[in-house]
Amino acid sequence: TKQPPPSNIKPWEDLTIADDYMFKLVMSHKRICKHLLEMILGIKIRKLMEPKTEHAINTGYESKGIRLDVYVEDDENTIYDIEMQVRRYPEATLGRRTRYYQSVIDFGALQSGLKYHQLKKSIIIFICPFRLFNSDHHILTFKSTCQEDKSILLDDGASKVFLSTKGTLDDIALEVKHFLDFVDGLPVKDDWVDKLKDLIAKLKQDEREKVKYMTYQMKIDEEREEAEKVVEGTTATTDEGCEE
Repeated sequence: TKQPPPSNIKPWEDLTIADDYMFKLVMSHKRICKHLLEMILGIKIRKLMEPKTEHAINTGYESKGIRLDVYVEDDENTIYDIEMQVRRYPEATLGRRTRYYQSVIDFGALQSGLKYHQLKKSIIIFICPFRLFNSDHHILTFKSTCQEDKSILLDDGASKVFLSTKGTLDDIALEVKHFLDFVDGLPVKDDWVDKLKDLIAKLKQDEREKVKYMTYQMKIDEEREEAEKVVEGTTATTDEGCEE
């Protein structure tokens, strides 16, 4: 008899493209990842390397490393980081998250032996199922611009792109709009979205992937429980120290 999953773990069968684990699993397919990037950015990528999901970049023993959802490079010296950002943070926090991700990506490149003038272009993409920056745009692209003369762009090779499923303006291609609606769980008639649906359905039938997901979630739960114990222990020690 199959045991039901722990109550705090979302059932494998209920995962959608908006769930972090399924998103990374789908984007690990190079053809899918390449098409998504080309579609969002309105570019053509000649050759894309194999996507890396849960890509860890450690900046040192005492500093905070990060795991990027989907990290991938092309053959023209550009790094792409794609994040499914379901949790809604304050917008200032989102901005600083992209700043930190950028710094860590650059640090990882420099660790590999590059000089600063050899740093690759980088594009960080956040896909968000909520309204952003009090704007009706579906897509918001940020680059460094001179405040005294907006026509002057600082060519630092870094871009941050935010996609909102809650946009209302006619500012993106129809195919991108269909993808964002799919992320939002809305019914969509679109050939590429149909391919995503078929892939997700196929993945859900794979028992090995299901076991990997359950193992992954249980490890996260264990780490969370350990962290809570540490916090509780620290609080208890602090409280005891305050007793007269």
